[in-house]
Amino acid sequence: MKNLTIRLETEKDFRKVEELTREAFWNVYKPGADEHYFVHTMRNHPDFIPELAFVLEIDGEIVGNIMYTKAWLENENGERKEIISFGPLCVMPKYQRQKLGKLLIEHSFEVARKMGYDVNINFGNPGNYVSRGFVSCKKKNVSFVAYGNYPTSLLVCELVPGVLDGKRWMYIPSTAADCCEDIAAVEAFDSTFPKKEKSGCRVRRNSISTVIPL
Repeated sequence: MKNLTIRLETEKDFRKVEELTREAFWNVYKPGADEHYFVHTMRNHPDFIPELAFVLEIDGEIVGNIMYTKAWLENENGERKEIISFGPLCVMPKYQRQKLGKLLIEHSFEVARKMGYDVNINFGNPGNYVSRGFVSCKKKNVSFVAYGNYPTSLLVCELVPGVLDGKRWMYIPSTAADCCEDIAAVEAFDSTFPKKEKSGCRVRRNSISTVIPL
């Protein structure tokens, strides 16, 4: 695709990225959306990684973005390993299914490796991510919250192949998304955007998810 650029988000992009996120997630997993509020608050959370916040532009217009927070893996000895988790990852609806999300993932993974990160874990639809190097958490012996709990939607991508082999791990996500539990705050923030009609969701959410069909 001509005139396509991936670059770091700057402060002047903040509102545009929030508008994009709202548009991409609106009525997807729930009536309305709260992911744009998550984006808004995430930037001030200590787990946010600004060096991995990228926007994708086509002809100078922001049509996609990806953001990351820190997360952790803990082994049975109580030793913790800092990893990364992306989300929101979104693409403007009219540009979805054109592999732009894949470009954002690949670009950000390359930068993350250079920063020393070797594992990314996300909740998502396996059908969207298996072809991008993700595998089920059970295959890598990664549990969620408690050992032995292997949600189908918890997906693991080793940025360095084999780095998790030989140990049992428990995934500990960031608390950055907890802000969305404050419904009043979400509604107050959403009221600063043009009014949109809420309707039934297009995709059933069976877990935490901050990625859309790509």
